[in-house]
Parts: sequence; structure tokens; C-alpha cells
Amino acid sequence: MSKPHTTWKGSQYDHTVPTVADRVAQTVVRMYLEPSVEPVFHPDSYGYRPGKSALDAVGVCRQRCWRSDWVIDLDIRAFFDSVPHDLVLKAVAHHTDQKWILLYVQRWLTAPLQGRDGTLVARDRGTPQGSAISPLLANLFMHYAFDLWMTRQYPGIRFERYCDDVVVHCGSERQARHVRDAIAARLAQVGLELHPDKTRIVYCKDDDRPGSYERTRFTFLGYEFGPRLAKNRHGKHFVSFLPAVSTDAKKAMGREIRSWHLARRSDKSLDDLARMFNSIVQGWINYYGRFYRSELLYFLRRLNTHLVRWANRKYKRLKRRERRAMAWLAEIARRSPRLFAHWRLGARPDGWAMGAG
Repeated sequence: MSKPHTTWKGSQYDHTVPTVADRVAQTVVRMYLEPSVEPVFHPDSYGYRPGKSALDAVGVCRQRCWRSDWVIDLDIRAFFDSVPHDLVLKAVAHHTDQKWILLYVQRWLTAPLQGRDGTLVARDRGTPQGSAISPLLANLFMHYAFDLWMTRQYPGIRFERYCDDVVVHCGSERQARHVRDAIAARLAQVGLELHPDKTRIVYCKDDDRPGSYERTRFTFLGYEFGPRLAKNRHGKHFVSFLPAVSTDAKKAMGREIRSWHLARRSDKSLDDLARMFNSIVQGWINYYGRFYRSELLYFLRRLNTHLVRWANRKYKRLKRRERRAMAWLAEIARRSPRLFAHWRLGARPDGWAMGAG
């Protein structure tokens, strides 16, 4: 037996966090189970799977929104805290007869939660958050609880699932309402609940679908899908239904940028700042710049404002002269256009915006 778990802050309890010994054991079990479950998983299950990514799910969702007029944006209430242990163990047992695996999984699932007052709380549901095995267990559960059920009940309806984040495509509002209610009933059978306020039926509005409906936007994996201006190959503008970096994602990136306190780092050079933060910004570009890049480009321009404030503090001749500082920064960008990751994208202070499609 390994040492007791340490804990991390959760919404209701301080969820158990696996020790190093548990992480090693969970990784061994995951490596043992994965080869047997991967071949049976649904092709539209994208979360935490080798060879699949969130961006793959966003790209497929984009194409299907062009073909189907309606979307069900599913929100499962407290998924990781609600998964019934008996059904998880039943799913695992379907793929292995190794008793040591079943015993380990049962032990991890039932490890008590430590309350904020230090008391231990027994549980009969929920997956161990922060563990190496949790994503596989969640996928295995949802494979039987949702994916296979959808395939049997609605073989003509397509969906994308990233763990508990699910988008379902329908041909009509009536069909969407029927399928939503059927999914809610199915999830109730397996111990889950659709959030009644956050689960939404959305119309995929564009120039070819001009109807007026209450909801024409939804968010999936950090991208907000909605009607957006696009340009065809002949240069003509039209409205298409497209994903772009979401408002919540921009708020999170904005908080991260403010936490850097660039203006206070007057002891650093521009090269230092680039080395310190380029990898983070490049990660944002790699993910949120895949679709409708101009929205991310517009957001990242604010980084130049932070660099201007840094220059105001560092150089006396630029103090309280933002316009002059911006011109100085623009000249550096012209000389070294690849210094900062967002400059390489096109968010340069001189207004140049190549690659902003």
C-alpha cells in the first residue's frame, strides 16, 4: 500500500491528489488497459487519446456545423464528481480479467475525500481528479454511457465528445429538442445530470441560414462558434458559421498577461522579455490561432501596449510619451520582426498584419 494522498482545493472538498507511488501504479494500469480499449472507442471521442486532439474536435465540429442547421451544446453537471463507481468498474471488467487491476481501480475510486476541516468523507461516485488513470476511466465510462448509446439510438446523428464536453448536430430544432430530452433521460439512467441552464440548443446562423433564433452561438473547447464575416476565394465577403477564440479564453489570457507585470521589469531587456514569455504566447497561437486567426491577432495586439509601458519606465526619454514609445517599438519590430511570438503572427506595433486570416 502506498502512502496517504495529499490534497488540493476542490469546489466542495479538498480532492485527493495521488502520491508519486500511486501515479506510477496508475500509469502502469493505464498502459496496460489502453491498448485494449483504444480500438473500441468511438472515432468522435477526442479527449486524452493518442493521435487525437481538442483541435481535431474543433475542426470536425466546424465542418458539421456547415452541414447541419442545429447543435445541442451539452453540459453535464459535476461530471467528475458524479460518475458511479459500480459502472466504471463494470466497464473496466469488460476489458480485463486481471484482478489486480480491478482491485487497484476500485481502491483509487473509493479513496476518501478530505474535507476542508480535515475530516475524511467516504464516496461511492466520482473519479480521482489529477490522476494518471482518471481520463481513461472517464472515457471508458462515457463510451458505454453515451457513445455506444448514441450509435444505437441515433446512428445518423453526429457528435464530437472531448471527455465530458459534447456537441451534437441535428437537422431541425424539433429533432434537437427530442434528442436533448432523450440524452437527459439516458444520462439519468447512468447517474449523471444535464445542466438545465447550461445545456443549450443553438441555431448555426449564416448567410444561407438567415432565420432569427434566440441562440446562435456556443463555446466548445475554448472556441466560440457563431456567425462571422468570411471571404471566399473570389474576395467576396459573406457570413459563415465559424469558431474563434472565445471570450472566456481571452479573459484567461488577459489575466495571465497582467500577472507578468511587464511594466515593472525595467531591469530586463526586450530580448529577456521575449525569452521569458514567447513560449507561453506561442502556445496560445498554436491553439487559438488555428481557426479564425484574426480574432486572436486583434487580442494579442494589447501585448504591445504592455511593452510600451515597459519602455516608458525603462527609458527616461520615453517616460509619459506613449506615442513616441509606440513609434520606438514599431521601429524595433521593423528591424527584428521575429523577436516576439505575437509579432511573428502579425500583431506588430507598426500595424502590419500579414497572416491574419
